[in-house]
Amino acid sequence: MKSLYTRLFGRYWNAYTALIAAGVLSALYFGLTGTVWAVTGEFTRLGGHILNFFGFDTTGWAYFDLVHLKGSSFERSDGWIVWGMFIGALITVLLSNSFKIRVPKQKRRLVQGLIGGIIAGFGARLAMGCNLAAFFTGVPQFSFHSWIFIVATGFGTYLGAQIAKTKWWKGKPALTKGSAVSKTREKRVIQPYVGGVVAIAYSALIIYFFATGKPLLGTAAIFGALFGILIERGQICFTSAFRDLWLTGRSLMGKAIIAAMAVSSVFTIIVIAIYGMEPITQVTSPGTFVGGFLFGLGIVLASSCETGMMYRLMEGQVLYLVVFAGNLIGVTLLAYAWDHLGVYNLLVASGTKINLVTAIGPVWAIIATLTMLAACWVFVDYWAKNKRYRMTVKREEKKLVS
Repeated sequence: MKSLYTRLFGRYWNAYTALIAAGVLSALYFGLTGTVWAVTGEFTRLGGHILNFFGFDTTGWAYFDLVHLKGSSFERSDGWIVWGMFIGALITVLLSNSFKIRVPKQKRRLVQGLIGGIIAGFGARLAMGCNLAAFFTGVPQFSFHSWIFIVATGFGTYLGAQIAKTKWWKGKPALTKGSAVSKTREKRVIQPYVGGVVAIAYSALIIYFFATGKPLLGTAAIFGALFGILIERGQICFTSAFRDLWLTGRSLMGKAIIAAMAVSSVFTIIVIAIYGMEPITQVTSPGTFVGGFLFGLGIVLASSCETGMMYRLMEGQVLYLVVFAGNLIGVTLLAYAWDHLGVYNLLVASGTKINLVTAIGPVWAIIATLTMLAACWVFVDYWAKNKRYRMTVKREEKKLVS
């Protein structure tokens, strides 16, 4: 029993395992509810609720009409996907005894996190979704907009990586006094017990939802927690997938994401075929590319995408509270700019919904999707090997010079 506990919470899980499991659950959630795994739409609604709380009248804001700003976050399935992810991640953090309040030594990181969060939030909602809505919803749902978003995110993260490695962005390293020998971390044995209490309380809430005739909320709460557990245990972060690839040639996370999208796509097309469901499609427009680019840039500047931000915040990292605030500001700014500043007419109105299933049929849709994912795998593998080779050559050249 202790060995099982250690395997589950004593170490992080393999990224492939966590991501593929998340991809399967994403397809299953769609089959059960007809809705999808996404977070920034609910972030936008939360931003609207905050405005209303402080007396701002958002009546007539076209974007809030688009995302259906009704009720509270606790009355929507999308809301419980988000809260479930936070709670699921918190439970595993506590069970693994790894919660610790951490404040960045360089205070500039807080400002950078806020700026990056704002840019990422604005871009995500301009493109009608963040990394989850494109990678784990858009691709498996065969929405063509997701491929535009992925390419644009690649460009945005590449630019962000070049900015983040400059001296003026990194600043002077913050040195800490003390012995070079690391101190043994103090055991916080109470954390697993608190995690167990939270898990029991959350389970009771889920039972309450089903008992009171709210099965959709109960289902969302279950899947939200499962998604939160997986992203925390697998340390899933799309920012690191892109940034590590561009800067160091590390490709594990990127390849795991591609593999998970492939598995999720296969399961989703099966769900669509068996239940005759219509895939969920977002608009493909210039805003998709611009939004994806801004999102990619923002997540690197903030050092985290939405999924990474959620579990890192539950680990006690204060920086990601600021990133979360930036996300809320960014999505709310987009909601305002959508019609008040003409963003919709400029970047989105000319777009159209394109879905591969309806355009070329389900068989060719899955073939095309898997082929494009295979091409992504080949590109990631090539870039990673070439990047590592060039880094090795540079190191050898430095040795010769010295």
